Amino acid sequence: MSIRTDRVASLLQHELGAILQKELPRSGPIVTVVDVKITVDLSIARIYVSIIGTPKEHIVAMAALQDKTKSIRKILSSKIRHHFRRIPELEFLEDHLYERANRIEQLLNHVRKGSIENG
Repeated sequence: MSIRTDRVASLLQHELGAILQKELPRSGPIVTVVDVKITVDLSIARIYVSIIGTPKEHIVAMAALQDKTKSIRKILSSKIRHHFRRIPELEFLEDHLYERANRIEQLLNHVRKGSIENG
């Protein structure tokens, strides 16, 4: 990535994080923007989100993001229009890194606990 696309991705991550806090229901799962990857021509932004909740809440949250993509893009446009001629299309994708890290942590704790009990 170039310095420009890195800066744009960082700006989008910050602004989208704030927008999602206001646009998604507070009673639902916790949704966090963990990364933004933007194409070189700045036409598409892939927004990676981490969702903390039940499997059903993951599905509901992703569906809500898909349903609200146009309105989120419109809000984003009003906040960052002075930076861009054209606001990129938004694609929301679920990032499972948090879940994988949590599972690895659980496995390591289990192994450690077994080592202590056997030692």
